[in-house]
Amino acid sequence: MSEVRGEPGSGTEAGVRFFCTAGRGLEPFLMREVRARLAATEVEYISGKVFFTTCSDLNMLKKLKSAERLFLLIKKQFPLISSVSKGKLLNEMQRLINEDPGSWLNAISIWKNLLELDAKKEKLSQRDDNQLKRKVGENEIIIAKKLKIEQMQKIEENRDCQLEKQIEEETLEQRDFTTKSENFQEEEFRNDIEKAIDTHNQKDLTFRVSCRCSGTIGKAFTAQEVGKVIGIAIMKHFGWKADLRNPKLEIFIHLNDVYSVVGIPVFRVPLASRGYIKTAGLRSTIAWAMASLADIKAGAFVLDPMCGLGTILLEAAKEWPDVYYVGADVSNSQLLGTWDNLKAAGLEDKIELLKVSVTARCVLWPMPYTARFMKLPGCPFGKSEGNVESDGNCHCLQKVLILLFLTFHLGKSLS
Repeated sequence: MSEVRGEPGSGTEAGVRFFCTAGRGLEPFLMREVRARLAATEVEYISGKVFFTTCSDLNMLKKLKSAERLFLLIKKQFPLISSVSKGKLLNEMQRLINEDPGSWLNAISIWKNLLELDAKKEKLSQRDDNQLKRKVGENEIIIAKKLKIEQMQKIEENRDCQLEKQIEEETLEQRDFTTKSENFQEEEFRNDIEKAIDTHNQKDLTFRVSCRCSGTIGKAFTAQEVGKVIGIAIMKHFGWKADLRNPKLEIFIHLNDVYSVVGIPVFRVPLASRGYIKTAGLRSTIAWAMASLADIKAGAFVLDPMCGLGTILLEAAKEWPDVYYVGADVSNSQLLGTWDNLKAAGLEDKIELLKVSVTARCVLWPMPYTARFMKLPGCPFGKSEGNVESDGNCHCLQKVLILLFLTFHLGKSLS
């Protein structure tokens, strides 16, 4: 395995080289996703990792659903030379830093530029929101002022001057308060960004090393020992300071018998940690993959007959909002957990919940229908498709115990 093409360069115009970690079996999903969402090129994978080049900004990168974590690639090369001598292995580890320091400095520069660009976009977005809110507030004040004046003119005309003076004072106070609040927010935001992206001053840059070791190296050294060796080499070569608790920069290194990979985590919080899921059930990446296999279209009717905490439905509703979703489960505690998740995600009006046993003979929908279902056994390792027909008493649910997803298409398929 040679050094890959498309590694971080001097700018983002030609694309930046990233890699994502993924659960075993989810690599094909992630490869399709980076091509579709990010227009990625040079897409390749090894077990547990997908490498790609893209010009997309951080806002688009945050939308990846099948990835665990996102990294900016520094190095990807052959594994370190296997040797019985620990001294030779230590020298090989140090060569990861000493052999090509330019790739490290390039990666740091690109990492800084990405954060700066993202910060500017967030600042502009925040300023636009504040301007919009200010305009709406001013319009409301003007309308309220006119109504007040008209009402008071009808009641007592001699109090017009006093009312106008009072309204002007209130308007001035509100504007002063808004201006002070915006100045405080902008100052606080600016300070946070400066702390996060101030990497030009190499002496002030703090870092820590996170290591994963397996195979021959894992037997010879622990991850802590490798991290110590790499950390000392970085301090000597670049003059950065180690900080294990709150560093500005984290270096990720994975060494095994197949490859050596070095990268920088782009986000501190993993992509798989969904902010809209209050209580996690099924792993979010797997839930999204299962939903994507169901080939959901706008206007469809989707049922998860054993929804648990509703993770599949949440992922599906976030990705395909123009669909009617129903979750069913026999457990009160699971349905209560699902309801908490729906409220946290703001999807109460998108997903209906039913307490239903799929093994019982029940009248769930008292009408005949033909349902197209998709069976997802052990996703993402395979799938099968078929049709289920009902005479209106929903007896077919006894036959779908192994189904993890049912997709009902409105119109011709649903009478």
